[in-house]
Amino acid sequence: MKIVVAYKWAFNPQDATVDSGGTVTWGRAKAGVSEYDPVAVELGRRLADATGAELIGVSVGGADTASPMATKSALSRGFDRVVVVADDALAGASTTQTALVLAQVIAHIGDVDLVLTGDSSVDVGAQMVPAVLAGALGWPSVMNVTTVSVGAGDLRVERAHEGGSQVLAVTGPVVLAAASDAVVPRVPGMKDILAAGKRPVEKVDLAALATGPSASSVAGVSTSRPELKSRGGRVLAGADVDAVVAELVAALRATNVI
Repeated sequence: MKIVVAYKWAFNPQDATVDSGGTVTWGRAKAGVSEYDPVAVELGRRLADATGAELIGVSVGGADTASPMATKSALSRGFDRVVVVADDALAGASTTQTALVLAQVIAHIGDVDLVLTGDSSVDVGAQMVPAVLAGALGWPSVMNVTTVSVGAGDLRVERAHEGGSQVLAVTGPVVLAAASDAVVPRVPGMKDILAAGKRPVEKVDLAALATGPSASSVAGVSTSRPELKSRGGRVLAGADVDAVVAELVAALRATNVI
């Protein structure tokens, strides 16, 4: 059994700064495994340990996706190996482009039984990659997954939804998107970090895949702050306190505050 977890190497927007003109600066931002992906890795690791499956990390993105720091950081989370497509043509790729390339990598690996993803990526947060990826693979997809276990010839998947939860029996390959609070991911220790350096990393050439980035692109042109609405102000003064209070109450009623 092969379990794949799709993860993203991305900058955290919380580390970005915005100047007075509204320009976003990423100079102080540090890249890392996207915030919610460790939850999917933990779900995958637990299932792999229970079934003896291989846990494979897959990532596509810019050239830095294949840097030693990026691959070692991912491997320290619990992967047996990682497969990456790192090409600057994929830097800032759209949700659809990312999902299509991921589908090609999964086909390249072959005989994959399950794909897990995080709830969303920390930088885009569109929550669309799992569904688009499943569509490209021709597999079903399930969102908001909280637990995954092996049933009698199938996978038992529990997902959260409004008003409660639902348990599904899944046969055949499937794409599962983990809920952000499904599990508490383990924090890599020194032993995990040292072991990560000895695990295999496969780099797949983007040109070798059937699907690459399309000619379409979306790029930011400018950013600006919202215009601040001026607040009306009125000062009430007078020696007669009761009269001032009455005037204040009348003013609040006139503006439907009370």
